[in-house]
Amino acid sequence: MSIKVPSQLIIIILMLVYSASTLQAQTTAIYTDPRASVEERIEDLLSRMTLDEKIGQMTQLNVDMINTRPGNYPILDHERTRKIIRTHQIGSFLNGFAVSPEEWFEFTYHLQRINLEESRLGIPILFGIDHIHGASYLKDATIFPHALNLSNTFDTDFARQTGLVTALESAALGHNWNFAPVLDIGRDPRWPRLYETFGEDPLISSRMGAAYIRGLQNDGHVGPYRMAATAKHFLGYSTPVTGWDRSPALIPMQNLHEYHRPSFQAAVDAGVMSVMVNSGEVNSVPVHASYELLTTLLRNQMGFDGVILTDWADIIKLTAYDRIGYQQQHYHRIAMDEKEATKLAILAGIDMNMTPMSVNFIQYMQELVGEGHITEERIDASVRRILRMKFKLGLFEQPLPTLDYRHLVGHADHQQMALQAARESIVVLENKNNILPLSQQAQTILLVGYKAHSRLALNGGWTMEWQGGSESDYPESMPTIYTAMKQAFPAANIVFVDSVGAAGSVQRRQFDDAARHADIIFSVVGEMPYTEFFGDITDLTMDPIEIEVLRAVQSTGKKHGIILVQGRPRVIPADIAEIADVVIFAGLPGFEGGTAVAEIISGAVNPSGRLGFTYPRYPSHFTTYDHKPTDRVTALWHFGHGLSYTSFQYDGLRLNMDNVTPDGEILAEVTVTNTGLVDGRHAVLWFLTQESGRITRPNRKLAHFEKALIPAGVSK
Repeated sequence: MSIKVPSQLIIIILMLVYSASTLQAQTTAIYTDPRASVEERIEDLLSRMTLDEKIGQMTQLNVDMINTRPGNYPILDHERTRKIIRTHQIGSFLNGFAVSPEEWFEFTYHLQRINLEESRLGIPILFGIDHIHGASYLKDATIFPHALNLSNTFDTDFARQTGLVTALESAALGHNWNFAPVLDIGRDPRWPRLYETFGEDPLISSRMGAAYIRGLQNDGHVGPYRMAATAKHFLGYSTPVTGWDRSPALIPMQNLHEYHRPSFQAAVDAGVMSVMVNSGEVNSVPVHASYELLTTLLRNQMGFDGVILTDWADIIKLTAYDRIGYQQQHYHRIAMDEKEATKLAILAGIDMNMTPMSVNFIQYMQELVGEGHITEERIDASVRRILRMKFKLGLFEQPLPTLDYRHLVGHADHQQMALQAARESIVVLENKNNILPLSQQAQTILLVGYKAHSRLALNGGWTMEWQGGSESDYPESMPTIYTAMKQAFPAANIVFVDSVGAAGSVQRRQFDDAARHADIIFSVVGEMPYTEFFGDITDLTMDPIEIEVLRAVQSTGKKHGIILVQGRPRVIPADIAEIADVVIFAGLPGFEGGTAVAEIISGAVNPSGRLGFTYPRYPSHFTTYDHKPTDRVTALWHFGHGLSYTSFQYDGLRLNMDNVTPDGEILAEVTVTNTGLVDGRHAVLWFLTQESGRITRPNRKLAHFEKALIPAGVSK
């Protein structure tokens, strides 16, 4: 006879057993006593660990190593898991595609339970995941705009809310280590991960990143469940010479400290628990092997005392040959084999190795210690940091996940936060003759381009799957721009045409017929999802197919609006951009993005977004706003540009003194008046210029930003 026991009852029984064993051991094992200090518990546990157990804690494996089938879909193979845990005492696992809360719970619960049963000391597992803009590997979760969009809001609270909601919706499901935020500085529009950054300015990146970390680590507790943030990718990853992902960067030390360091320093100061390393090389040294960057700079100068984690298989990539399945990519070639690469990375400062598809790292570490190349004291330093993170997360007291908080996944309050973030992240770039907001009297509105009716396009990469998944992965309840426009204009005829087709084709005739009856046409163009090297391009110019859409619409002579759904500023031919009546940068606004676009077009929302990056005019010349005086910006739209349906007037700039000492400060104030007829949120940007210096200084630099709601006719 068999009895089916509810999973929640199993959890209670196991927790009682675990608690009883913990109480029994308290007299001899300080690390099991929550009343002892974290440092006392760490030292007690470390003293009990074998070398093999320590090296296991430094190892992170992909879930494919313990799944019943390949593809990162989390269905646990219990026997494989038992064997790996028993043999190698693995400290962390990562990955998994979008599934329900119940499926995630089943996976992480059994993984952690097997670990507690099979490991000698019961050290809980860290489970890592790339929840980049919300709990993005969890279907029906709340998905916020990507970071580049958030930079357009000039409101750090949206970054805090993104971190907060991510923790609330996924920490209790066993996701205790999140590989976000991305704090690389987005200064090269060619780079395929630009949309993951908080834009081109170090101050915005610093404040947004710190706010995200506070929200995720400190505000997002669900009962005893917590989540660690990861500042990535340290350092200099985002400005490769060619613009391609993981290709070499040449960065003068002045630029490294002035532009690339501040956001990571802000993360360290905010208490970030972990840092992930740049996969590329800086000034001919792969960062995974750079003692200067990982130890001298990050540890000693910046004061980081948390866990330094590799990116995917990046110790292997130090070698002279390919063992990770990417053909024709031999990477750095600074080590003859993986064993030598392991020595270089560990001595540089790596704490945990995302191996991620083999346990060779464990063997090589054992050999390196035996041969005297790496000391056990060096290993102890890394294991201390890993254990410290586990203790801080409360995993020793609450190792098993729960479904008690599944009602928070996609909660209406969280969706409202994401909607407001999307509203304020969208930037109206052009609005000739005040065509927007569009009157409800509009009879026929034509939407052209398949992105107008795509959920996938609005979210970009790192949503459901690494490269964005497929349309069928997304909740049917998520509005597209097309379905949201039908809601926003209930009396109008909203027509959708997915393509203009080639000249003379049936599709072109269908488009021409629809255009003849339209009062206004919106072309929805840009990019489909990508991330990392899948997004490498050879030309920043918009795809020719998209340009053909714009030219076909322009040739109709009708009022024309362009809606840009894209992860980076693709260059629009000047003759098209300058003639268009309306241009809207929607970027990658997330699950609520379609609604936000429609609300702005209808006037239900007054737009307040301002560009957190410079939108280039040419594919071969792009310069950030804080360029040197000998250069100039040839932008189509400048950093900080963004239109509103009201107007703001600045008066009475006041300083409380005429001069300032090097250690002093000046209080600056300005009065801003909403001189229009509509209430509006407005971001005030403060810039400083240094007139002279021993080295050349930027033309200007953002020194402060502050956003406020200013009602019509009111001054603040």
